[in-house]
Amino acid sequence: MAEKVKSCCAVTRQRENLQPIETKEVSAVNRVHLEGMIYLEGGEFLMGTDSDEAIQADGEGPVRKVQVQPFYIDPCTVTNEQFRKFVSDTGYKTEAESYGDSFVFHHFVSAETKPRVKQVVQGAPWWWVVEGANWRNPEGVDSTIDDRMDHPVVHISWNDAMAFCKWAGKRLPTEVEWEYAARGGLIQKIYPWGDELTPNGVHQCNIWQGEFPEKNDALDGYLGTAPANSFPANQFGLYNMAGNVWEWCADWFSVGSQHPGVNNLSKGSAKVIRGGSYLCHQSYCNRYRVAARTFNTADSSTGHIGFRCVADS
Repeated sequence: MAEKVKSCCAVTRQRENLQPIETKEVSAVNRVHLEGMIYLEGGEFLMGTDSDEAIQADGEGPVRKVQVQPFYIDPCTVTNEQFRKFVSDTGYKTEAESYGDSFVFHHFVSAETKPRVKQVVQGAPWWWVVEGANWRNPEGVDSTIDDRMDHPVVHISWNDAMAFCKWAGKRLPTEVEWEYAARGGLIQKIYPWGDELTPNGVHQCNIWQGEFPEKNDALDGYLGTAPANSFPANQFGLYNMAGNVWEWCADWFSVGSQHPGVNNLSKGSAKVIRGGSYLCHQSYCNRYRVAARTFNTADSSTGHIGFRCVADS
C-alpha cells in the first residue's frame, strides 16, 4: 500500500495559541425539511479499499462489510445562498469571522490583500493565513461571493457546520453514511462513477489539473470552487462527492483499533473530512478517491472545506 501522507488540506489552527470562541447558540427547528433531499434505503456495503493507491497511514483499509440504516441526504453541499439565509435568520458568526482570519490558497490572494497575509504555513507554503478571509470574503476583504451564490460555502469549521445543521433540523453524515452515499451503489470502484478518472476523456469532478501547486490548467473548467451541482451526479443522484470541496463528517478521526465501520462519535482530537477538493492532484494528495479520508480540527476553516447535510428517515 502507498505510504504517501502529504495532503493539500493539512492546515490546522494552532489551538494552544488560541482563545476559545463563543458562538451564538442556534435553536433547532421543529421539523426537518426533507424537500429536495434524496432517500437512501441503506443496507450492507463494502467500505474502504485494499488497492495499491490506498494511503495506509490514513486507515483506508482493509475492506470490510458495513451495515447502514436508511437516511436522507442533500444532493449537493450547502451553498453560499443557503448559508446566507441561515446567517440572516440567526445572526450566527462563524469561527473564521471571530478569529479574524482563515486559510486561503496563495494563487487566490490579490496584490491588494497580500499585506493582510499574517502567516505562510510551514511545510505547505501555498496556504496563507489571510486577515479578513471568511465565508463572505473567501479570498480576503476585497473578494465577494456575489457571483458564487450557487457554489459551496467555504471557510466553514466543523462547529459552524453543526450550527447550520441544528438550525436546518438536519445533521452531518457519519463517515459510514458518507462513503455509502458517495459510492452510489457501485461496488469497490475507485471513484463515485467508476474506475476511470476521465471516462471517454470527460471530466467528472473538479480537481487540480497541471503541476501542483504552481500551475493549474483548469481543464475541468474551474480554478477554485465550482457550482455545487456541477458535473454528472452519481447513481444516487449526488453531486460532487469527489473534488470541489472537502466535506465534514460527524466522526472523530481514528485508525487501527477504532477503525471506521463503527461510527466514532465519542472522542478524538480531529474530525473526519471526505471527498477531496479542487486542490487535490494525484502527484501530491490523491484523496479524491471514494475510500480516501483525512481530518482537521473542529475549529479550523479553509477555502476548500464545506459540508452537506443528512437527516434520519
